[in-house]
Amino acid sequence: MPRFPQVPSSSDVNAAEISKVTFEVIGMKCAACAGSIEKAVKRLPGIVDATVVVIEQKAHVVYHPAFVQEHTICESIQDAGFEATIIPDVKNETSMTVCRLRLKGMTCTSCSGSIESALKKVQGVKRATVALATEEAEIHHDPKVVTYVQLIKIIDDIGFEAELISAGEERNKVHLKVEGVHSQEAVKLIEASLQALPGVTAVAIDSSAERFTVSYNPDLTGPRCFMDIIEQSSPLPNLFKASLHVERGEGGPDRTMEINRYRKLFLWSTVFTVPVFLLSMVFMYIPGIKQWLDTKVIKMLSIGALLRWLLSTPVQFVIGWRFYVGAYKALRHGSANMDVLVVLGTNAAYFYSLYTIIRATTSNTFKGTDFFETSAMLISFILLGKYLEVLAKGKTSEAITKLMHLAPDMATLLNLDSNGNVLSEREISTQLIQRNDIVRVGPGSKLPMDGLVVWGESHVNESMITGEAKPVLKKLGDKVVGGTMNEYGALHVQATHVGSETALSQIVRLVEAAQMAKAPVEKLADRISKYFVPMVVAIAFLTWLAWYSAGRGRLYPESWIPSSMDAFELALQFGISVLVIACPCALGLATPTAVMVATGKGAAQGVLIKGGHALESAHKVTCVIFDKTGTLTVGEPVVISTKLLKNMPLQKFFNTIAAAEIYSEHPVAKAICQYAKSLHGNMQMDTSLQLEVKDFQAVAGQGVQAIVAGQKVMVGNSKLMAESGINIPEDVVDHLEEIEEMARTSVLAAIDGEVAGIIAISDPLKKEAGAVISILKEMGIRSIMITGDNWGTANAIAREANIETVIAEAQPKVKAEKVNELQMSGQIVAMVGDGINDSPALVAADVGLAIGVGTDVAIEAADIVLMKSNLEDVITAIDLSRKTFSRIRLNYVWALGYNILGIPIAAGVLFPFTHFRLPPWVAGAAMAASSVSVVCSSLLLKNYKRPKKLDHISKEL
Repeated sequence: MPRFPQVPSSSDVNAAEISKVTFEVIGMKCAACAGSIEKAVKRLPGIVDATVVVIEQKAHVVYHPAFVQEHTICESIQDAGFEATIIPDVKNETSMTVCRLRLKGMTCTSCSGSIESALKKVQGVKRATVALATEEAEIHHDPKVVTYVQLIKIIDDIGFEAELISAGEERNKVHLKVEGVHSQEAVKLIEASLQALPGVTAVAIDSSAERFTVSYNPDLTGPRCFMDIIEQSSPLPNLFKASLHVERGEGGPDRTMEINRYRKLFLWSTVFTVPVFLLSMVFMYIPGIKQWLDTKVIKMLSIGALLRWLLSTPVQFVIGWRFYVGAYKALRHGSANMDVLVVLGTNAAYFYSLYTIIRATTSNTFKGTDFFETSAMLISFILLGKYLEVLAKGKTSEAITKLMHLAPDMATLLNLDSNGNVLSEREISTQLIQRNDIVRVGPGSKLPMDGLVVWGESHVNESMITGEAKPVLKKLGDKVVGGTMNEYGALHVQATHVGSETALSQIVRLVEAAQMAKAPVEKLADRISKYFVPMVVAIAFLTWLAWYSAGRGRLYPESWIPSSMDAFELALQFGISVLVIACPCALGLATPTAVMVATGKGAAQGVLIKGGHALESAHKVTCVIFDKTGTLTVGEPVVISTKLLKNMPLQKFFNTIAAAEIYSEHPVAKAICQYAKSLHGNMQMDTSLQLEVKDFQAVAGQGVQAIVAGQKVMVGNSKLMAESGINIPEDVVDHLEEIEEMARTSVLAAIDGEVAGIIAISDPLKKEAGAVISILKEMGIRSIMITGDNWGTANAIAREANIETVIAEAQPKVKAEKVNELQMSGQIVAMVGDGINDSPALVAADVGLAIGVGTDVAIEAADIVLMKSNLEDVITAIDLSRKTFSRIRLNYVWALGYNILGIPIAAGVLFPFTHFRLPPWVAGAAMAASSVSVVCSSLLLKNYKRPKKLDHISKEL
């Protein structure tokens, strides 16, 4: 399994602290160079931000010193093919942390934009990202300058609700709620008891003494120990009660309360609106009832008008109060949202109608028409639309909700004696499992955490995590993953990763981060939303003015005016219709809802797409570069044959070269070491691999060299031998060609300057490789194979896989350079590799796909992570991105087209020719329907199925 960077333990440092460093970078020529450096740095653990300026030849990096060091960052830039040195004078350490907030009350991109703008203006805030679809904010800030409590207050002042999800680095930290603490002495007792525990590094207490935050070393202790110690410290039995503290915003967006709120508001609005509708549209055409409704109460005020006024007023000012609050807070901060349009439209209708009521009570001759049904029905339809929209948006995040609930709530903890016998067992919360705990998992139960099997044998269904359909046999020593299903036998599992460290938690965080990240195409909606509402208000005013002026100037026949209206009222109806038909919400939801559904759907199939940017790049891919070993091939090379050129025992030969190879992580090196062990059978390897090794050196793309037991040993390809001045006899060259023609890798071993042997290693091509390359060709995508292996083997593998373009004997740096060459020629390049020696090329490509990572889903490893080692997922990733962006385009066509067509119709463009007029309440219903339709359009991606051709491949294999 490939090894990606892991975040180290930070139990003895402040994990939330952030530093800044600047490097001088030599060798950059264009923006592509800067991009490859940024991606190389950002894939390291603990990187907050990286900015590369080509003109200045500098790279500015903000990072967590708890997780990554300056020299590591410098090495990553050098590995990308550039020279880098730290500029000491610019080095400037600052304290910084990240907090995540759950937001409520946003309706469109104008809302999210106003929150972002307000947060970015706050001193101490480095970066702020607000996602409309997920209703979350991620803020990078200096806690010494501004705290998360102050940030929440700022958001509340803007007019939105904010709840804390997490603050600072939550790794190896737990929040405990303690009941029964009523004195300062009790607080000090608990604090001292916790600090005395081995592995506890810090204890923080909030002002109310209800919450204790404990930082700890998970190898030594954990939350269960803390809770037990707190309860045992109680001076009286059962006085102190400890439990895990959960922030209100934690655990994903719970839309139940919001759904219930909108449903109640809509139902109450219908109680008043339906009678208003009947009084205005139905009863007026029933003779007996019409006469009663026309009965005058005061002068010209009729019973019907009075009833409509009394029924519509609660709808306007009580049920519709949320629109007033939203509009006021938006305008107060210099922005305008959908609430502004709703308030303007309904107020125009309501207060003009109120004017007719007042005139009717003070005049004996006044005849006017009220529009109370317009304001009441507008609010009712908009509330119905919001209710349906919230329901639909809840379904867009179903995938991540399912992931979060894969792990069981409870686990069976075992207490074992020194011989491994079970003494007792008890049920505990999954959240209380600690590292090295032994847990029993029965048949049909889910594994609560990642771990190692220490007893038992069973098949485990990992499809919910990796997408792999077949159950996998697990026996003693095998790794298992939390959230997967144990099918048959019972297992005893030792916990290795718990809480936020598990693969499932990493996947959830990755999908959450993907849904927070904005796609470049979203910038279109952001730009439009800034000017949308002011533009609509201006158009509505001009519409009213044009129709009213035309009516006063008799520029159109009086027959156009309905009998129940005059020119002013007709113009007012057109103006109100324009106000309420325009919808900025649909534009704002077009991209994020589609990205949410797509990333969730991909995660369910073992394809982890890291946000809209990766999706947008993947759908444009024109060229895919495949690494050979572990990507196109199985990745498990084995030694096939050996030819010795010196008179020495085969075991001694392999003992010597394996000793040199043991420090290498290359699959070929592992194959040689494994073969060396197999030569000893059941006998102990007294001398093998235990020989004294000095001066080990790995030569990228060529092999290794070292001093083994006083002998200079070199193991690698012919290029390594040639550059080291070692002569290769002609018969050896002929034998190498024979090996390579058979699609095998040839490895030369030299001892003390002479070639001592030739090893033939085979790594078979994956069964699906040829069919996948053919499908990519049908999709219009060019395939290239790049490898550090020799030309003969590379060409043989390429022929078998139907790949026409081959680049062999390429060092990691050359792979990245080839990617840049293709990009310069106008290609959109995807690089597929296993992440071992492909890092420079993965980060240089427009889309980096790490294949076969299993559960090692390092967050910054690639743009797209393919958890299975199946090449079919490359097509799935590209096809899903294409389908997603087709859906996003459709959403934009609908959202923009709706406004472009709807506003002129509402303004009465068709009225002179067809006498068709769009009543304001119908316009309001259409506006509400537009947002719902966009969200429902995105939800159709839930039905995505990978191309049928892939199913045919699977059946054939």
